[in-house]
Amino acid sequence: QVHLVESAGGLVQPGGSLRLSCAASGRDFTFNTMGWYRQAPGQQRDLVASIGRGGSTNYADPVRGRFTISRDIAKNILYLQMNSLKPEDTAAYYCYAEASDPFRRSRGYWGQGTQVTVSS
Repeated sequence: QVHLVESAGGLVQPGGSLRLSCAASGRDFTFNTMGWYRQAPGQQRDLVASIGRGGSTNYADPVRGRFTISRDIAKNILYLQMNSLKPEDTAAYYCYAEASDPFRRSRGYWGQGTQVTVSS
């Protein structure tokens, strides 16, 4: 069984910073590509950033240059450093992980989501 547990989000002023983390657990599972998605009310869930097991990263255009995704392979923790936050970054942020079991069967898993609100 795989579990993804995100850190608490919060209320941040425009221009501020916030770091999210996601602890992944699952006995005998290997975590491959991991990423962050976000969903604003009435909107679809969109990719924010992703990172491969080898460290390759991908960012959505709206966050490129402001957000940094990273991971601790040994501890199975995913991070998202968010700088220069804007009101339009307000959304529920979801951790995502592609995980393989010992038989190399792979599927995606989601965290429960954490709210980030950027407002003065």
